[in-house]
Amino acid sequence: MSLFAFPNPVNEYAARVTAGLVVPAALATAAAGSGWGLAAIAAGFWLRVLFGPRVSPLALLSTRIITPRLGKVKLVPGPPKRFAQGLGAAVSSAALVLFLAGAVPAAWAVLGLLIVAASLEAFLGFCLGCVVFGGLQRLRLIPDDVCEACNNISLRR
Repeated sequence: MSLFAFPNPVNEYAARVTAGLVVPAALATAAAGSGWGLAAIAAGFWLRVLFGPRVSPLALLSTRIITPRLGKVKLVPGPPKRFAQGLGAAVSSAALVLFLAGAVPAAWAVLGLLIVAASLEAFLGFCLGCVVFGGLQRLRLIPDDVCEACNNISLRR
């Protein structure tokens, strides 16, 4: 397994639980006004996008402890979920940069966007990053071979 491997397929329930863990972390960060919390959230997203769930504390908690206890498995393609983690990394990093630059209200507004996206995933099973990924694939900005299961309905189960 490559150091930078990301699982494919992904258990959708594990992704939703991880998003569900991001939500209270982000809410607590905003409530505390914590730059360190922003840094931890951004680092978590970067760990997940670069290494999958193998080293991120939230992903490990989700995949090793919480999700197995749910006993549910729904496999979905990995590339859109990795793309969604990349969007989370970009948004949380933007919030951190804004915070460090002194644009604190803007940082909290950007973090609010992250909270909305993570909440949609966690509570409704709606992956905003996956929708964006699909749109970019339809526009041919992401090649079909990046996610064959996303393009070929016969490969979905």
